[in-house]
Amino acid sequence: MSYGKKDEDADLGLVKVDRTQVFQEARLFNSSPIQPRRCRILLTKIALLVYTGEKFPTNEATTLFFGISKLFQNKDASLRQMVHLVIKELANSAEDIIMVTSTIMKDTGGGSDAIYRPNAIRALCRIIDATTVQSIERVMKTAIVDKNSSVSSAALVSSYHLLPIAKDVVRRWQSETQEAAANSKSGGGFSLGFSSSNQMPVNNSSMTQYHAIGLLYQMRMHDRMALVKMVQQFGSPGAVKSAPATVMLVRLASQLAEEDASLRKPMSQLLVGWLRHKSEMVNFEAAKAICELRDVTDEEINQAVHVLQMFLTSPRAVTKFAALRILHNFASFKPIAVSPCNQDIELLISNSNRSIATFAITTLLKTGNEASVDRLMKQIASFMSEITDEFKITIVEAIRTLCLKFPSKQAGMLTFLSGILRDEGGYEFKKAVIESMFDLIKFVPDSKDEALAHLCEFIEDCEFTKLAVRILHLIGLEGPKTSNPTKYIRYIYNRVVLENAIVRAAAVTALAKFGVGQADADVKSSVKVLLTRCLDDVDDEVRDRAALNLKLMSEEDDKMASNFVKNDSMFALPYFEHQLVMYVTSDDKSNFEEPFDISGIPVVTREQADAEDRTKKLTATTPTLKAPKSGPTKAPATGAEAAAAASAQVQKYTEELTAIPDMAEFGSVLKSSPVVELTEAETEYIVSLVKHIFKEHIVLQFDVKNTLPDTVLENVSVVASPSEEEELEEVFILQSDRLATDEPGKVYVAFKKVNGENSLPVSSFTNVLRFTSKEIDPATGDPEETGYDDEYEVSEFELTGSDYIIPTFASNFNHLWEQIGASGEQAEETLQLSSMKSIADATEQLTQALSLQPLDGTDVPVNQSTHTLKLLGKTVSGGRVVAMVRMAFSSKSGVTTKITVRSEEENVAALVIASIA
Repeated sequence: MSYGKKDEDADLGLVKVDRTQVFQEARLFNSSPIQPRRCRILLTKIALLVYTGEKFPTNEATTLFFGISKLFQNKDASLRQMVHLVIKELANSAEDIIMVTSTIMKDTGGGSDAIYRPNAIRALCRIIDATTVQSIERVMKTAIVDKNSSVSSAALVSSYHLLPIAKDVVRRWQSETQEAAANSKSGGGFSLGFSSSNQMPVNNSSMTQYHAIGLLYQMRMHDRMALVKMVQQFGSPGAVKSAPATVMLVRLASQLAEEDASLRKPMSQLLVGWLRHKSEMVNFEAAKAICELRDVTDEEINQAVHVLQMFLTSPRAVTKFAALRILHNFASFKPIAVSPCNQDIELLISNSNRSIATFAITTLLKTGNEASVDRLMKQIASFMSEITDEFKITIVEAIRTLCLKFPSKQAGMLTFLSGILRDEGGYEFKKAVIESMFDLIKFVPDSKDEALAHLCEFIEDCEFTKLAVRILHLIGLEGPKTSNPTKYIRYIYNRVVLENAIVRAAAVTALAKFGVGQADADVKSSVKVLLTRCLDDVDDEVRDRAALNLKLMSEEDDKMASNFVKNDSMFALPYFEHQLVMYVTSDDKSNFEEPFDISGIPVVTREQADAEDRTKKLTATTPTLKAPKSGPTKAPATGAEAAAAASAQVQKYTEELTAIPDMAEFGSVLKSSPVVELTEAETEYIVSLVKHIFKEHIVLQFDVKNTLPDTVLENVSVVASPSEEEELEEVFILQSDRLATDEPGKVYVAFKKVNGENSLPVSSFTNVLRFTSKEIDPATGDPEETGYDDEYEVSEFELTGSDYIIPTFASNFNHLWEQIGASGEQAEETLQLSSMKSIADATEQLTQALSLQPLDGTDVPVNQSTHTLKLLGKTVSGGRVVAMVRMAFSSKSGVTTKITVRSEEENVAALVIASIA
């Protein structure tokens, strides 16, 4: 039989199989003598029905099962193969299948060369249950170490399926599985078809090792040291001949390196060694794993990139495509490392395979410099019409990132985007182009007018309602801010006249934004006339929106109307989503008696949300932030999520503190510090601190926990003594009346700023915990009447300049840097951070210590030797603070930093630097 393409439809007649007809034909199984050839054809039809989703009712499946079991009387090997195959598939729907166990077990131990032995093993493991697994243990152990690789693989794969129902039994087969994995000699192989011969065909195969190593992993997945030994044993040269098995070892080594920092070096050495493996699939998997390692070194990545670069010149298209795709993904966060391949990648732009050409272009867009952008854009335009929407979207996404990276090239990119927007394409492609133009408008202000003009033209002939609504919303937001807003009114009103109800409603809202708060009386009057016409619309939603906006425009208080229609604030969506999920998944059903409280959700400005969005797009697919695979761990919070959580925490503190009568007059909390631990976790008394900054006061909140058994603390207070007494005056101490064992309590110490609300006092504090200790009477469970006064000294802490700084977002750091530098003050400091092991650690520590928000994606270093961190914040009184930290890493001296801080308020820059100096 030929296996050429012409034979793909040779057996189409089998596809048209009717279940009822096949069931009637099954009487053939009861005929005597048994006709092997006809029975095989009928069994093939049953298998085809099962594989194509047909389900036999239980009674029919049971009848078929017992009819098929009679075929065991015949010795034909190919018929026996089909019998085992179909029994395996009917096992889930037929009844009393356990009755054929003994017959199948005989076939598993048939002649050593019997072709049906693997099929019998697979069927056997399907018909038994958890209570009878032990009865086949000897059979399975023997089969796992069988010299025939087909039998061994069948036993190993069947053991996978038995693990969920008999984990303890299957784990006892580890020594046999280890033997199968270590056996690199190939025996008889896999049957590729049916044969009238009873002999197992010879086929050298090393797949047994792949199945054995996979089963060993399942058995040992919760024992890390056993996994490490397994990787090191089978990772040695020549230990494994199976390329798929080696690929599994590569993935396991990568996982271990991610989960345990102590294993990072030995596992990475193994990965580098696999780059030189004779199998291409192993080379690719090793290169991919190295590229995805957390904090990968330049030496490691250079070796991986070199191997991928060699594959770029391969004559095989699939090899070039695989290498290019890995380089494309890695170039997203470390383009410098991929740039040596640019020359080879450029040769692939003209490749006849458009998938390869597309990835070549997008990779070059990520690795190229500003000078190469125009040339690449011309090459892209030459074949955009020849590729599918999927690859067009890939190119558009790369161009969008490029727009943010090189704002000065926005004109050429905008021309390109507007051109392909007029081409034919589906919804996802058009959406990608629209998103890119939206980003240009938000993050590259110079492109706003031209981009809005292109979008206005697009909605004149837009077939997608969702896109039209989004564009109208954007025009409503950005149009009134342009130098000539009236030119957009015509485009919007055209949608009211010509479009469906959904688009008309969006157009009415967008139109209202040009009238509300409008200083030009003529424009406001024109918008009123247009909205009045909408009151006769056939759709309720359109009429209601028009009526509401006309009412707002007629209000004398333009500020109130503007806040309603043009409100730039929005909820912190990540935090909002988290709170909603917590609400609907709560185990406490009493929570649903009250509606969800939206008042506790922090509100951020649109500028903050846009800045965070830009950071996400510039730092997509970053392995430094990849969570370990060991379990469900919380991913690092983004800037917006962190800000939202901080805002919510401040609101919580404000509610707690204002409820205390002595602090009601202090006003709202301007900032609360993170928790500072003042004692070790194992001490008798655990004390932590939160610093609350008010307008004219500083409140120190001490959280105290008594861990002594059978002891009660009463009249608990903390004496906090500032070193700068002339700047801070103690107002009161609110003590905790009683602390039982393991019961937390709060002590508050309030200070007043001596030099007024605009002062930013800094000081170190010595702290002594004072209390009356009483023992518990074991007989009554009550404390004794008399106790003794005691005190406990806890660690000092600092009130620093960063305690007055709140992290803040902005979309254009460079503009703020120049603006504040021109009118504010500046302070500089050079520091040697010898304890820091990497640029990433220094970035994280400095960000927390300075209490500033990283901008432009600089919180994720893309270079392990040098990095520039850009930070922004504001003081509790509103003055802006910007900082630029230049870092250089050396394995000998750690991280050397030069910190430059600029501030709008006097003395703030020096205070911020002093908080870490």
